[in-house]
Amino acid sequence: MATKSAESKYSTLTSDIISSIESKLGEAGQATKKMKKSIEKSAKKLAKKLGKLMDKAEKKTEKPKKSATKKAKKEAAKAKKNAEKAAKNAKRTASKNVVAHPAASISTPAVVTPKATTRTRTAAPKKTTAAPKAAPATEPSTES
Repeated sequence: MATKSAESKYSTLTSDIISSIESKLGEAGQATKKMKKSIEKSAKKLAKKLGKLMDKAEKKTEKPKKSATKKAKKEAAKAKKNAEKAAKNAKRTASKNVVAHPAASISTPAVVTPKATTRTRTAAPKKTTAAPKAAPATEPSTES
């Protein structure tokens, strides 16, 4: 159902349509009651259709505004979260630098352990099947 404001919008639009049609009709000649009724009925239908189209256009213009505010809120939340992460990481790195072990600063040569060798398989020779020999082509004999 349409709201009261929409109904009033439709009624004003209807009256505007009726008045403009009747003024043009008045120039052509006198209108009958049947013609006036038909004009009013058609004007009401037209006003409803036009009103719906105008409502759609208004909704489309409101949508970007809503999405822009929503996007701004989302970006603000993301920035806050990233700032908290950065603070946490800075705190962690600061605590790592302070608690460094003195033995860690002395460099010792790394011991390299030989890796165990694994046995590799050798590929078995592939079995090939010989293609069947084609029978020699014989010419058809022509007996006369």
